[in-house]
Amino acid sequence: MNKTLAGSSDYQPIPPPRPQPPVEWSTGLCDCFSDYDNCCLTCWCPWVTFGRTAEILEKGSISCGYSGLNHFVYGRLYSVYYRRKMRSQYNLKGNNCLDCLTHFFCNRCALCQEYRELEKHGFNMKIGWHGNVEQQTRGVAMTSTAPTVEKGMTR
Repeated sequence: MNKTLAGSSDYQPIPPPRPQPPVEWSTGLCDCFSDYDNCCLTCWCPWVTFGRTAEILEKGSISCGYSGLNHFVYGRLYSVYYRRKMRSQYNLKGNNCLDCLTHFFCNRCALCQEYRELEKHGFNMKIGWHGNVEQQTRGVAMTSTAPTVEKGMTR
């Protein structure tokens, strides 16, 4: 029977899905003041903004503190890698050269834009990857199970 299927002229392999065209960023590079708190944080402590973003992009495999320290030490070169990673994960417009130029000339604006992009994708940046996962699983558990009633309670 396998020989019949393999030799059948009716067999057509399923083509891979067509790649979707890249989409625009949800906010512009210079929209920093739309989120005043993030703008101030990034102005004074860009490694914190970067650390939060990197933790989400790495799905919690590295901590915010470790990423922030790396940004503090390696600076913009480290940021370019994560901007490219974000573009790849969310199919955002841009290219490697633009990523380098953006972080070289507008590092803090780029960090703010990346932070806002992840917020638009539903992440609470202040609680990190594990906090977001816990929040999502807690919400699923609450809706999928009925509350328990303890025995012994009477009116």
